[in-house]
Amino acid sequence: MSEDGKVNVLLVDDQPAKLLSYEVMLEPLGENLIKASSAKEALEYLLKTDIAVVLVDVCMPELDGFELAAMIREHPRFQKTAIIFISAINLSEMDYMRGYSAGAVDYVPVPVIADVLRAKVRVFAELYRKTRELEQWNRDLEQRIRERTSALEASTQRLLQSERGRSLALAAGHMGSWEYDVIGNCWFWDEGHCRIFGIEADAAKPHSFAPSVELIRSFFDENDWKTLNDAAAELTPQDSTFQREVSVVRPDGHLRSCIVSAAASFDSTGKIIRVDGVTLDITERKEAANRQTLLAREVDHRARNALAIVQAIVRLGRADNTRDYIAGVEGRIRALAQTHELLSQSRWQGADILRLVNEEISPYRTRGATRIAVAGPSVILPPDKSQTIALALHELATNAAKYGALSNADGEVSIRWEIHNGRLSLRWTELNGPKITEPKHRGFGMKIITASVAQQSGGEVRFDWQPGGLICTISLAYGETTGAKEPPKVMPDHLKLVPPVSPRPRIFLAEDEALVGMLVRDFLEEIGCSVTGPVSDLSEALQSAKSGAFDAAVLDVNLGGTYAYPLADELQAQGVPFVFLTGYAQDSLDERFNGIPILRKPIERDALETALETALASASRETALRLRH
Repeated sequence: MSEDGKVNVLLVDDQPAKLLSYEVMLEPLGENLIKASSAKEALEYLLKTDIAVVLVDVCMPELDGFELAAMIREHPRFQKTAIIFISAINLSEMDYMRGYSAGAVDYVPVPVIADVLRAKVRVFAELYRKTRELEQWNRDLEQRIRERTSALEASTQRLLQSERGRSLALAAGHMGSWEYDVIGNCWFWDEGHCRIFGIEADAAKPHSFAPSVELIRSFFDENDWKTLNDAAAELTPQDSTFQREVSVVRPDGHLRSCIVSAAASFDSTGKIIRVDGVTLDITERKEAANRQTLLAREVDHRARNALAIVQAIVRLGRADNTRDYIAGVEGRIRALAQTHELLSQSRWQGADILRLVNEEISPYRTRGATRIAVAGPSVILPPDKSQTIALALHELATNAAKYGALSNADGEVSIRWEIHNGRLSLRWTELNGPKITEPKHRGFGMKIITASVAQQSGGEVRFDWQPGGLICTISLAYGETTGAKEPPKVMPDHLKLVPPVSPRPRIFLAEDEALVGMLVRDFLEEIGCSVTGPVSDLSEALQSAKSGAFDAAVLDVNLGGTYAYPLADELQAQGVPFVFLTGYAQDSLDERFNGIPILRKPIERDALETALETALASASRETALRLRH
């Protein structure tokens, strides 16, 4: 039966004219009429379609109507299908008996009277429809019975599981039950409740501990004790339960966060006679939630810092054409991504320098390992130094492939590193390359290397332009020194303090991400500022802030893993307005600095300009300077 309620009526006759006449007669019934010109075709339709009535001619070639009816009845699906014979010859009583035995339910003689044929087919079609509806109702009823039975079974199972769960929860020590007999003024705690409150209880007598009211009072501060007493006083027969979150101070001083739930029993007069309760220790849950919040905040911070670095790479990159620019940007991002992958594998504890070097130079090993020699001890670099080395190696390798030893067939590169007196020294040496000379101007790659290394405490980089190839030496502080004093640090030219006499706004910049620092410095210079920085170390930043004269400052909230709040305090003491840069959410900052403009990374130049103008204007309306020329 189709979705619109029509049933299928199969018309079987070897003469097309008769099939057409039957179709015309039965069309007013509005059912689906299916025509078959042979017994074989009729059987195919029956196997593929549900048929309500079969109208079949008795005399047909190959198989006559009797044989077809017998074959239909032999199939289990069609044992109750209505079969009506149409006969153009006179049938004997034996023929009628044979037809009924074969499965026929009625006969229609020729000439066929249309009204009679429609009446007979309508009766059997309606019977089929009602039968199917009844079957569907039975199936629906059976399904509802199964669902109801299943729901009852599930409900029973849930009750059993709930009871088992309660018992397991109490036994696990995260919950404890207690009772208060109001008439006898007696308290009873089970073992789990004693454990939550840090009291030793006799396991053999789980309800034997009967604390006094004074002892119970000693576990709560004044506010929580009042909260519990107020909740108990509000209990009524209509509202007989309460739940409150309180803090429990154990005898050893440890603080536990708990949820106290209680249910009161009343006598016929409405007077409380008993209170039963459960105490749930949620200390670990709250600590886990705090850790989750901290983790989400740190992920957000790192993601925004990564976006800020990508923004700096995209904006600061330079090239002669679009293709080279795209290749340069993709290469630098790929270098950072490879380093990020290594750090992720170690849960950001550090990256093996050997793997780091091999990852960065693998695209250039076109002749195997002989062209690029790598040697050095096993060293685990912390995340900041890993990114510094990765960026430097990428820029050196890219430069060598374009202009240096990796640009011809004979060139070779040696990468070696060593640890001595608390310093990591990495030496990049190019041999047998094309003849080179020292460039007149520093390219973007050299700026990245210099800025990245300079931001590290004690970081140094040297470029030696030999005719046969570049020699670059990078030196970083690593581990503990063995008595050797660190050489006095010379502030690079771009970190020289700005003289106090300057026609432009003097801005102090503190940022520990080298590329982000370069980008912010460019932004500040574009809007007409004279910049000191970027400074990446908090102690250096404090020294610069104390010894320099500035109109304003731009501070990264986190400098090398340390909050820059001492630097912000120093600037506030000097009356220097400043703007915060951060990858953290604004609500994570110290409340002391609620009025300070905050820019979340990655930043835009216009937003930086507006924030500086706001900071300067709020500090002093008279001395606020216009930043745009």
